[in-house]
Amino acid sequence: MKLAYAVLASTALAAPAFAQSAPPAAVSTITPEQIAALQAQIQALQTQVNQLQAAQAATAAQVAAAPAPVPVASAPKIDLPGWMKGTTISGKVFANVSSIDHESDGANLVDNGTQTELKRFYFGIDHKFNDTFSANLTTDFRYNSNGTSKDALVFVKKAYVQAKIAPEFFVRVGAADLPWIPFVESLYGYRFVEPVLADRTKFGTSTDWGVHVGGSFLDGKISYAASAINGAGYKTLSRNSNTIDLEGRISASPVKNVTLGVGGYSGKLGKSSDVTQTEHRATRWNAVAAYTNQRIRAGVEYFQAKNWNNVATLAEDKSSGWSAFGSFAFTPKLAVFGRYDWVKPTKETNPALKENYFNVGLNYKPIKEIDLALVYKRDSARNGFISTANGTIGGLDKGTYDEFGIFSQFAF
Repeated sequence: MKLAYAVLASTALAAPAFAQSAPPAAVSTITPEQIAALQAQIQALQTQVNQLQAAQAATAAQVAAAPAPVPVASAPKIDLPGWMKGTTISGKVFANVSSIDHESDGANLVDNGTQTELKRFYFGIDHKFNDTFSANLTTDFRYNSNGTSKDALVFVKKAYVQAKIAPEFFVRVGAADLPWIPFVESLYGYRFVEPVLADRTKFGTSTDWGVHVGGSFLDGKISYAASAINGAGYKTLSRNSNTIDLEGRISASPVKNVTLGVGGYSGKLGKSSDVTQTEHRATRWNAVAAYTNQRIRAGVEYFQAKNWNNVATLAEDKSSGWSAFGSFAFTPKLAVFGRYDWVKPTKETNPALKENYFNVGLNYKPIKEIDLALVYKRDSARNGFISTANGTIGGLDKGTYDEFGIFSQFAF
């Protein structure tokens, strides 16, 4: 009806204007039939308005009657058991398929041929109690082809409790990384191909039982580590020695990507006791300089040792060696690498003995956790024998060791 009133009002307002513009006689021409027709049109318009209002009301009612949307349930929160909170599990595997040609004074040795070898399988559990205290257990699985037996060995590589007071100071009690060898491994980058210089030639080891401290300053530009240890290595945990060995290291990064480090060792290597007389202390001095970034690794390592293999003998001896290593990554997935070692293991008792070692390789990294390297190794020793990570190399005259194959690393 509001629309009808509006139409009538507009008609009434328009009437005077019509009256002014038309002669008085024109008013008499509006008949009752015309008024009735106009009223019928107004009524039809009102009917349409009523229908439109009814449709809108029906739509609103349908919307109101529709069921409310069902909320999407979020994923349930998994509440881990207490011992799993703050616990991480990791692993690392060194494996290779290679062909070896090993000779001593022209005679072939037993390790010749093509074989598959699992050299290392580290399995680690690290638990963080809070921001200060944590613990680590790392086991090592190795096929002991060059050791005391030919079967698989599983032993503890690391087992310690740590208190990290600040970035500048932490303390670990148990079997943990020693200051030197793991530090150089981080610069070298190809431990899965070959241990670093001192480790490869048995003038040091990577972990041992004892008390270990360390830390860093100036956002890591200066770091240090020191260990008071049993001296017999991580494979031996027994009270067979009455002395404590000491190893330490300090390193610095004076400019970006450059690392300089020096270290030392002094002790009786776990061979001193009240019933076993030892004649000497074994000492070792180390130094390294390296440049590392995302594409380039290059460095030089040096060591000098005294009586390392003569702790329990009357004779004194000296040893020294150096290593140069480098690698270049063409892409994040493809890199070339190489290394050369030169060692004089017995400068006093057998000054003619010397060893030369090198390797070259091409490394492919399909994903972050996997390395696949095509490698060639060559090791030779003259005028004697030297014990290495690849077995005993040398001969009364000369011995050689050649190996070619695919070396791999899998980490998780």
